[in-house]
Amino acid sequence: MMMVYQVFIFDLDGTIIDSEKIGLEALQATLSEMGIVKDLEELRFSIGIPGLRTLEVLDISDTQTALDTWFQKQQPHMQNVPIFRDILEVIKRLPKTGIVTSQTKKELQAGFERLSIAQHFQTVVSADDTEYHKPNPDPLQLALQYLNCDSNEAIYIGDSPYDMECAKSAGVDFGVAAWGLTSTTRFTNAEYIFKNPYEILQLTT
Repeated sequence: MMMVYQVFIFDLDGTIIDSEKIGLEALQATLSEMGIVKDLEELRFSIGIPGLRTLEVLDISDTQTALDTWFQKQQPHMQNVPIFRDILEVIKRLPKTGIVTSQTKKELQAGFERLSIAQHFQTVVSADDTEYHKPNPDPLQLALQYLNCDSNEAIYIGDSPYDMECAKSAGVDFGVAAWGLTSTTRFTNAEYIFKNPYEILQLTT
């Protein structure tokens, strides 16, 4: 049964902007300079969590140097990162919108804020805004607070299992942004799977 929501909160990477390959290739190149060889599939676990957490999982000792290098390798590409087809047209028609992302404010300034789309969102919660990050519910709960809504009035839309776990922990329904995915088999607990952005509009009336 379809619900009607008052608030639509989105992940950023892989949901609104097609940036995941840029991030993975920059991470791969950063690790290569450190003598660590990983293929892109081995690094796919990093999608949806902050860069610092990724480096901790990879057991990198000098995380700050690695973060700086990773950022420098991404930066030239982020200001021209593609926006997924139709997503902005849909967002403009939604009643209230926000973003919960694992990007830091520095990363947002290098890419998202240069895309001239920030005006379409009432709030943006970054990795710098909470102590704990996805899949912890804290960033999504903070967005709900900023948007002045209850968990049952909102839906979170993202493309990673971390996004889904974050939504579930916060008591928020979850929709899969399947337009950037090759498979949705990991999302058996999602309330919705959206094959294209326009399907989201079914939840507004």
